[in-house]
Amino acid sequence: MSSRRTTRVLAAASALTVFALGAAACSSGDKPSNPSAASSASDKVKVVASTDVWGSVVSAIGGDKVQVTSIIHDPSADPHSYETTADDALAAKNAKLTLANGGGYDKFFDKLAGQAAGAKKLVAYDIAATGNENEHVWYDLPGVGKIADQVAAGLGEIQPASKQTFDDNAKAFKGKIDELVKKATEIGTAHPDTKVVATEPVARYLLQTAKVTDATPEEFSKAVENESDVPAAALDQFRKLITGKQVKALVNNVQTETPVTKQVVADAKGAGVAVVDVAETLPAGVTDYIGWMSKTVDTLAGAVK
Repeated sequence: MSSRRTTRVLAAASALTVFALGAAACSSGDKPSNPSAASSASDKVKVVASTDVWGSVVSAIGGDKVQVTSIIHDPSADPHSYETTADDALAAKNAKLTLANGGGYDKFFDKLAGQAAGAKKLVAYDIAATGNENEHVWYDLPGVGKIADQVAAGLGEIQPASKQTFDDNAKAFKGKIDELVKKATEIGTAHPDTKVVATEPVARYLLQTAKVTDATPEEFSKAVENESDVPAAALDQFRKLITGKQVKALVNNVQTETPVTKQVVADAKGAGVAVVDVAETLPAGVTDYIGWMSKTVDTLAGAVK
């Protein structure tokens, strides 16, 4: 599915602060103040991730032993149309491990990964192996656990001396994922037969884990996926589900704002139907995947009560 971004929310501009995750806070142009600092930096495994979501996962596993560069770290940037820069190419050239989303989401990254000669190359979509065409696998919590394992294994191959640290970090990370899965599953258990609609199927994996039904009309979803105009009948049906309070919440991708999304969000607010905001990159000021997902799960739980 290709996300539509006819107009970006203005608030996204505030996210231009660099999400150079983990040790990536030091750019290649920074000069260490002493030789030991230079040695320490050179010992870090250089990793390039296509988005800051995956960069944050790598940082959680690698800790202070990795230097992560996330190419997309701005909510206003569209992975489907992103143009790489010379800095991106340089980061890729020096990378020892790359992590792409895959599934057609970040095709720009194929070229960058190709420039990472000899690097370990991981693709989240392939590792998660959901059997689903939905490319937004960062909302597939069990799949993210599998990806964490592969990141740990890849880092361990590159830096064997730190293998146990990477494995331990992955184990701790997956423990938190398990807690999130349990919390999400409890949503459906506590509120069976709950239905929601979504402006885009971005968080569909999470809804499936939570056993919450996505009642979005098929023709609405098809139009969004094909980047075509939503048929009037499908839009009318979608809106009636909201205004008639036949659904508990509207799941809205805040990084895609169109006349249609504005209209249905206004419908939800007017009808007193909860709006659950989801996104494709980390919110401004956030670097922790687990914290981000935990807040999202809590918001969804509160919306369907």
